[in-house]
Amino acid sequence: MTQQEIGNAIKKRRKKLGINQQTLADLASVAVNTVVAIERGEGNPQLATLLTIIDTLGLQMDINIKQLDYEAM
Repeated sequence: MTQQEIGNAIKKRRKKLGINQQTLADLASVAVNTVVAIERGEGNPQLATLLTIIDTLGLQMDINIKQLDYEAM
């Protein structure tokens, strides 16, 4: 998923819940500028911040970490 896709998913869920960016920021204990930037697909938020916002919205994010086979390269 790209940053823009993540931002769009967050914005869509926030709007579905009928809350504004300031309310989301307050509920997630982050700055409203952080919510705005994430929804725009901008910046480089810390993973913990992103997960807090996602959790606050009742969303889930799956992360797959794969080991690369450097010998094959």
